[in-house]
Amino acid sequence: MNKKLWIGFIVVFIGMAVLNFIIHGIILTSAYQTEEVNKFMRSEAEMNSLMWIYYVIYLIQSFFFTFIFSKGYEGKGIMEGVRYGLYMGLLLATPMAYASYAMYPMPYSLALQWFIYGMIYYIILGILLAAIYGKKAKETPAS
Repeated sequence: MNKKLWIGFIVVFIGMAVLNFIIHGIILTSAYQTEEVNKFMRSEAEMNSLMWIYYVIYLIQSFFFTFIFSKGYEGKGIMEGVRYGLYMGLLLATPMAYASYAMYPMPYSLALQWFIYGMIYYIILGILLAAIYGKKAKETPAS
């Protein structure tokens, strides 16, 4: 496994932790404090005691997110990262948001926000990987 894979893995891991804090710890805080949402959420103390699970998930997900990108890497620049993030967002954010909505008594507005922020999250992570992997130089035909 090459150096870019490991650098990408570390950057995506950190990116996941930071973006999840921004999305869930700052942007959606008020949405999580409503009575309607509190019915199905764990208490803050319980969530804090289980925080280690998130870091294990980030480790696994960031490795495979980076590994899969490295296997399909075409060297087309930042737009390749946007496209990859879009695909991964559709694969991962859509079922997370809408399966949760179907399963738990949560407001649709929260599911929609999870979907939208999830898409943005994966696109940003894809852009980070594309920046790390860089754009491949065009090959010139031999004369």
